[in-house]
Amino acid sequence: MPELLPIRHARMAQSAFGFLRGSAAIMAADLGRTPSTGVNIQICGDCHLLNFGGFATPERVQIFDIHDFDETAQAPWEWDLKRLATSFVVAGRHIRLRERDSQRAAFSVSQAYREQMAEYSEMPVLDVWYDKIDVARFLKEAPSEEFRERVQKRVERAREEATAEHIFPKLVEGTRAKARIKDNPPLIYHIPSVQKRAEYTGSLERAIAEYRNSLPEHTRVLFDRFQYRDVAIKVVGVGSVGMMCMVALFTASDEDALFLQVKEARASVLEPYTGKSPYPNHGQRVVAGRRLMQAASDIFLGYSHGKLVGRDFYVRQLRDMKIKIMLEGADPDLFRMYARICGQGLARAHARSGDAALLSGYMGSSHEFDDAIVEFSVAYADQTERDYKAFLRAIRDGRLKIAEE
Repeated sequence: MPELLPIRHARMAQSAFGFLRGSAAIMAADLGRTPSTGVNIQICGDCHLLNFGGFATPERVQIFDIHDFDETAQAPWEWDLKRLATSFVVAGRHIRLRERDSQRAAFSVSQAYREQMAEYSEMPVLDVWYDKIDVARFLKEAPSEEFRERVQKRVERAREEATAEHIFPKLVEGTRAKARIKDNPPLIYHIPSVQKRAEYTGSLERAIAEYRNSLPEHTRVLFDRFQYRDVAIKVVGVGSVGMMCMVALFTASDEDALFLQVKEARASVLEPYTGKSPYPNHGQRVVAGRRLMQAASDIFLGYSHGKLVGRDFYVRQLRDMKIKIMLEGADPDLFRMYARICGQGLARAHARSGDAALLSGYMGSSHEFDDAIVEFSVAYADQTERDYKAFLRAIRDGRLKIAEE
């Protein structure tokens, strides 16, 4: 959606870290030309520190995990680790930590990943599959009692803000019987219809039916209790700006509302270097990768195809008790603690599709592997900053447009 690209450029222009978040394709191209271990597993594909966070399981338990799988694919396992460690160096520089603190965080990512993978290599397969990082395990890594209290408060706030009662008045106008999503351009708006209304409605009905068929049978029973009300474009994130992302509203009664986030799924940025996806729908690719790597996935996770717009989509709940780290103001201890938990989370995700013993054997028990990851991360952080400066020059020269939000 070309009209949204100036917003994407503006978000990427805010910092070298913002640029890294929005340039997964650039790093994929660079990684695709580097030597690899040759061991391919299901990877995230856009593994940076803000693509981790807390969210609710179907049992309404808060866990910590990767939550963005737009670029997921079968690829060399170390690509995720390299991008994650690099993101800590770039982000650490952005929040003005000392260089050694940023590098220590990258080291902690690799060390935690390596040690957690070694632990998984000795566990029964089912125990690895059932493992998860819940709030209690997350808080064990906390650097202080004050931080534990802050996290507990944010968990409670996320639980409150995930309710339909909280979201509904912020996003919707009118009663539930005649509900319509509020326009807030350029971030939330309805698409001006250039097609005949009947054609648009028919395409939407087919897309909803296809999404319904992608759900497990027991979830279809629940979904069938809701009636479609409205859909609107909703600009999200950095790397997703420019793709068609929407919020859809369904209601079941005067009391119940369901908000679904509908995100366009295109070919993974890894595809030129790993081969074509085996899935006919890229939404299906994202859903399959998410279910394989996440400890628990949203019950409404599914996919569809918009025939009228010619795009693949995947679907999940909007704001399902999601929590992200507040990067600005993080001190070195908190930064390293977060790096360790991200490294552990990535190891857990990789161990579900990869051979933990094989990966652990490759990395060994010394810090030699961790030192190599840090060396790469610093070098690639330097390259990212050079690319970022070139990006800013393109904006100043008028080759790229930016837009205020």
